[in-house]
Amino acid sequence: MNIGLIAHDTKKKLMQNFCIAYRGILSKHSLYATGTTGRLIEEVTNLNVYKYLAGHLGGEQQLGSQIENNDLDMLIFLRDPQNPKAHSHEFDFNNVFRLCDMHNIPLATNLATAELLIKALERGDLEWRDIYK
Repeated sequence: MNIGLIAHDTKKKLMQNFCIAYRGILSKHSLYATGTTGRLIEEVTNLNVYKYLAGHLGGEQQLGSQIENNDLDMLIFLRDPQNPKAHSHEFDFNNVFRLCDMHNIPLATNLATAELLIKALERGDLEWRDIYK
């Protein structure tokens, strides 16, 4: 499965810790991330991550293209709803959320939902994505 990983600046450490905790599951899948998030994940987990441009430099458009082509099976976007700086690119990411809804891509925007999705992935609950493609 192809898994997208994005994190606002204030959530990057949380994303690193999430990827450390679930490294065993993530290592069995293809990982895609915006630039800085991908680099930080690689540094702490030694997982291979395909890195897009930074989100604000076009990474969200690259991710959106992958979603539109039905090449992404799940997206984990740890966002910071309280940080005003994070909202400067909110419009771009709202487009990514809309595309996930249009193309039935499971989307987690917080740690609790991310953990539910990763456990579902481990159990095989997302195998329907293979049929959907």
